[in-house]
Amino acid sequence: MLLTRDLIPVLGLAALGAAAAYSALAVAATIRWRRRGPEEPAAPAEPVSILKPLCGAEPGLYQQLASFCAQDYPVYELIFGIRDPADPARAVVERLAAQFPAVPIRLVSDPQLHGSNYKVSNLINMLRAARHELLAVSDSDAQVGPDYLARVTAPLADRRIGLVTSLYRAVPTPGIWSRIGAMYINEWYMPCVRLAWMFGHKGYVSGQTMCLRRSTLEAGGGLPALANHLPEDHRLGELVHAQGLSVVVSSYPVTGEHHEPSYGSMVRHELRWMCTLRVLKPWGFAWLFLTFSLPLALAGLALVHLGAPAALTHRAALGLAVVVLACRLALHLAHRRARERAVITDLWLLPVRDLLLCWVWIRAFVNTRVTWRGHEFTVDPGGLMRRMS
Repeated sequence: MLLTRDLIPVLGLAALGAAAAYSALAVAATIRWRRRGPEEPAAPAEPVSILKPLCGAEPGLYQQLASFCAQDYPVYELIFGIRDPADPARAVVERLAAQFPAVPIRLVSDPQLHGSNYKVSNLINMLRAARHELLAVSDSDAQVGPDYLARVTAPLADRRIGLVTSLYRAVPTPGIWSRIGAMYINEWYMPCVRLAWMFGHKGYVSGQTMCLRRSTLEAGGGLPALANHLPEDHRLGELVHAQGLSVVVSSYPVTGEHHEPSYGSMVRHELRWMCTLRVLKPWGFAWLFLTFSLPLALAGLALVHLGAPAALTHRAALGLAVVVLACRLALHLAHRRARERAVITDLWLLPVRDLLLCWVWIRAFVNTRVTWRGHEFTVDPGGLMRRMS
């Protein structure tokens, strides 16, 4: 019993130490990432086909797509794809075509499915209309500046590089669930990605930007090789690596609008993303709790208190807790921009966000179903999707 009582504060200090170490490293990775220099545009710039799969007219869609129509780039075209001819995104594309007559814009409407991943099926249908060797695939909610295309295609001038991707910042639409959902991206997922990048991990690929040569895509089996995978972006990275080519994360900051109309919508999205992480890293997934800094620190403080330790241990625990809190606040503030919500607006959401993160993580251990665009799928351990009848 004495041994157990003595061990409790040790476990508490270990939990606090792990939370403080992760938090400090995440802040260091964020600082290091921001000190990266921009890529130099390639010369001469090659023509690019931008592929934009669409499904519905989510808030801000026109502004997001319009940002791709105003690129400071010599020759490029925009291919939009929908599966349903009555999709409201059609009207948005028609409006863009009228406003940007100098930009080649084509809309592909094709319901044909090539696998269980509807986004990839849409891309397969769209690729037939693309005319150029360089391809830039980007999600519909991405918004960029006029230098985006030049920046993300620049690394492909080096033929040892097969794929360029990007980090992104989520900007919430009005509403509490959108704000909490955006915190998942900005304050947990992106810091994890930057930390992995700092330590040399090369497996990250995001659908916000996937820029590659058509020949590279075809050599890896083409889009049909991705058609049944839940993490199609990660799978594309694997196919590029298998060719002996590198995947580069561009320093260009993509912005993605984050819209969550309800608690249920937010949890469904995050559960799908967590299941994706479980599929990609089944052994490492169990250790993700080390990245939940506030809940881990609170658990550590509780254990230290239960152990009735000496004053020195109390002071050590308090010091580690202060480090965790300071770093958590730093990650909360690091992504915010001038003229956005007041600095203190979302502070009260920090414990809510982190506890919800724990809840979704726990559910993902046993969850084998995901919801995507209103359809339900089962996901096997290899990441293959099957639509439920």
